[in-house]
Amino acid sequence: MDGLWQVLAALIPSIGVGLVFWFVMRAVIHADRRERQAVARLEAQQRAQSPDQGAGVGDR
Repeated sequence: MDGLWQVLAALIPSIGVGLVFWFVMRAVIHADRRERQAVARLEAQQRAQSPDQGAGVGDR
């Protein structure tokens, strides 16, 4: 039984770090997704407000 506790004591920190990494990466991915959606909404709103100004700088 003593060996089981040693194995668990060795694995628990690695599992904990893995879970923290997973939560952090999940938060980063979700934040990126929300930011992309917000930028897309903003760009669509800007296009809807000024459709005649859709030409780029190089289109003179």
